Amino acid sequence: MVLLLAAAIFAVILYRWISQERLQYFAPRETPTTTSPTPEPTPTRPPPIAGKLDTGRLFNGITLHSSVETTPGSDASTERADPESYVLDLKLNARVPTPNRTLEELAKITPRLPELLPGLAAMAGPESVSPLFTELYNTKIRMLRENLVRLDLLLSRHNFFDCQTVLQLQNPQSHRKALLLQADMDVDADGSDGDRMPIGTGAPTNFKPFTSFKWAKKTPAPNPYLVGTEERLKRTEDEFAARTTAPERKRDLRNAITQLRAEVATLKKFSFLIGTTDPYIVIPGAFTHGHDAAKTGDYALVIFGDGIYPAIVGDIGPNDKVGEASFRIAKQINPQATPYNRPVSDLKVTYLIFPGTADPQFGPPDLERLSARCQKLVDEIGGSTVPLHQWENIIPPPPTPTPSPTPTVSPSPTATTSPGPSTSATASPSATFAFPISSPTPHK
Repeated sequence: MVLLLAAAIFAVILYRWISQERLQYFAPRETPTTTSPTPEPTPTRPPPIAGKLDTGRLFNGITLHSSVETTPGSDASTERADPESYVLDLKLNARVPTPNRTLEELAKITPRLPELLPGLAAMAGPESVSPLFTELYNTKIRMLRENLVRLDLLLSRHNFFDCQTVLQLQNPQSHRKALLLQADMDVDADGSDGDRMPIGTGAPTNFKPFTSFKWAKKTPAPNPYLVGTEERLKRTEDEFAARTTAPERKRDLRNAITQLRAEVATLKKFSFLIGTTDPYIVIPGAFTHGHDAAKTGDYALVIFGDGIYPAIVGDIGPNDKVGEASFRIAKQINPQATPYNRPVSDLKVTYLIFPGTADPQFGPPDLERLSARCQKLVDEIGGSTVPLHQWENIIPPPPTPTPSPTPTVSPSPTATTSPGPSTSATASPSATFAFPISSPTPHK
């Protein structure tokens, strides 16, 4: 009996041992059923970076080399009180570019330029570089020094290298002078004119309803941005008059009120070019000073690819940037252009300005006159091998006012009867209809 009991216990132990071994052996090889969820893949950790990462790139394209240098010092309390114990030195290295001088160098940027304007061959040379090029980059460098402690205000790499050359040219036969720039093209969507366009064209960032090219208003139609400017003025004046406004804030508001009042007066008195409809370019303010300088209203050409586009100098921009044209020109060159998307990022646009050609009186653009005037100026520098682009007026015509029908006077029954109110042509105003009704015309 004891032997049978011992044998049974041994058999149970042996069976349990065999079951556990079998479970351990087959468990890793079991295939999950189709109803089980698919396990998520384990993220792969990137390999460690060897060496020291000391080079970064700022948002504006400036390459940044950084390093930390330490020297033994005194105790922490002493070093904390010494401002020279923890110092960040900023040093910006910038290479000032060399301007293109010859026609061959210009052709590297605008390959078809010598073919489009063959007269430039007799006008461009090594001595043609304008002092404006040096002045432009001196201004850029001065701005870099002034804003070095404000990295967010530094010129971007794109805007620092935005000008290939500035040349002062003169045709040897006609003596017609021209200022040639090679640059990229940013977009100017500024400007407004209630006389021609009573509704606004939108207000992108940094939009201004003014341009340097302006003229006295022709009609009483209000500027489309006048109401918004007056509302901003009212809010600013209310905040300035509030008793809770801090004195520091009032100083800023006082300046804002002065500026807004001037803007309101200007919008009431003048009309301006419209960036979305008028072909014009923008030049730095520094280019408008000195002998033979360009001025607002001077006629100009924009050469890109195979096209020559008539334009005028319509606005004056900051002194440290070059290469900007109205949205109308930008859209013609590149349909994908927007106020936030420049049509040409490379330095492949040639701007040719004719100093001293502005009309004595400014007014709404006459696109036919613009083309004819630019064609005459092109002929004076040797002509072009392709016709100039012909701009079309894309501003919708103003609605035609509905004429009032002419009242018909009924004949008097007798010659001696005085006409009553219903028969007098001047007794009461005639009725006005939404659609004029023509009266029958007697046959001759």
